[in-house]
Amino acid sequence: MAARVDAVVFDYGGVLTGPVRDSIAVWIAADGIAPESFSRTLRAWLSRDAEHGTPIHRLETGDLTVAEFDALLAAELDTVDGGPVDPVGVLDRLFAGMRPDPAMFALAGELRDLGVRVALLSNSWGNTYPREQIDGLFDPVVISGEVGLRKPLAPIYELTLDRLGLPADRVLFVDDAEPNVLGARAVGMRALQHTDADTTRTVLADLVPGLAARPAPLAQESSA
Repeated sequence: MAARVDAVVFDYGGVLTGPVRDSIAVWIAADGIAPESFSRTLRAWLSRDAEHGTPIHRLETGDLTVAEFDALLAAELDTVDGGPVDPVGVLDRLFAGMRPDPAMFALAGELRDLGVRVALLSNSWGNTYPREQIDGLFDPVVISGEVGLRKPLAPIYELTLDRLGLPADRVLFVDDAEPNVLGARAVGMRALQHTDADTTRTVLADLVPGLAARPAPLAQESSA
């Protein structure tokens, strides 16, 4: 067994929810967005090399309002029929299909019951978080737009560690985006790139005594 961890820090979108890409795909189809126009804009706005911060960076740190971001994003997008993109509520529609993953919330609850600290570290895109559910389970809750910092830059990880009061090597960070995983490792945290609840649980079961790895479906069928 690998050295155990004293805390697990979870990302929100794509980790504690279903895949964000699925919600994006539904929005693109429903709004008739030309997919390449969205991919092109996303690549440019996620660039680490932007000098003064892209609209995504500014949204994540609270420097842009959701309405301002919606207008900027709509202006960059093309539709398949050549018409304009409605700028009102773009992010609401983009995230409309994103739902909490019960398996991941259950996993976080099991970890807490086993004495492991569980925390949340999320880059906010104006998301509406289920705050009652989150605030009752995770401590601390660090949301980029509330603290003026963003992943994958070091200060937001360092803030989270400070609020946990734990050394970096005793904390595991779970995120679905590779740059954010690498950012956590750069400050000394252990980090796991999330793909699905079963895989993340299996990894954690090797780090947390008492946490059972969920049996694979094939194993269940063969034992029936």
